[in-house]
Amino acid sequence: MDEARSVREFWFGRLPLSADALNRRLPFWFAGPPSELGRLRDEHIRERFGELLELAANGALASWEDGPRRRLSLILLLDQFPRNMFRATARAFAYDARALALALSGMQSGADAALDPVERMFFYMPLQHAESREVQDESLAAYRRLLAEAPQPLCGPFAAASRSAENHRAIIERFGRFPHRNRVLGRENTPAEEEWLRNGGEKFGQ
Repeated sequence: MDEARSVREFWFGRLPLSADALNRRLPFWFAGPPSELGRLRDEHIRERFGELLELAANGALASWEDGPRRRLSLILLLDQFPRNMFRATARAFAYDARALALALSGMQSGADAALDPVERMFFYMPLQHAESREVQDESLAAYRRLLAEAPQPLCGPFAAASRSAENHRAIIERFGRFPHRNRVLGRENTPAEEEWLRNGGEKFGQ
């Protein structure tokens, strides 16, 4: 099987997803490591896609930038999979800049418009992960558009995605960065960040 396609099929299953299928898929995407599902998923991604990520990091998969779905596969490989492979380490965020560049240039060219709504949710994810107020504004706008255009049966999950974008933006608006990354990136917490983390500030599974 084509490797770019294998990335998408692993992540999404069979598209398009019905509302029930999408709701069943959410725990697979977002379950944290304390759960057995999260642990097994992370382990499988490391074993199945670890070498492919190395190729992407070395620029050997540049041909995947051609075509909306192949570009999406590269975004998943650089943005989502490291968060599973290298959870709670600096390497979880090491490929974010490349994934963000792919997403932004793809949006500029209209590549995202060719995708299924569920695919678009992850095409935009690098924007949500960016430590930039400007990019966070773009992220929130993209997720609000996605919600407005979503088929009615899918509105629940897309409303949750829009709220997540709002949450990420609010953190960047408040701190200018994601405080939960500070420890693994060797950054010193400000007193405000320290208090926020101590009081249950969001760590997004990291």
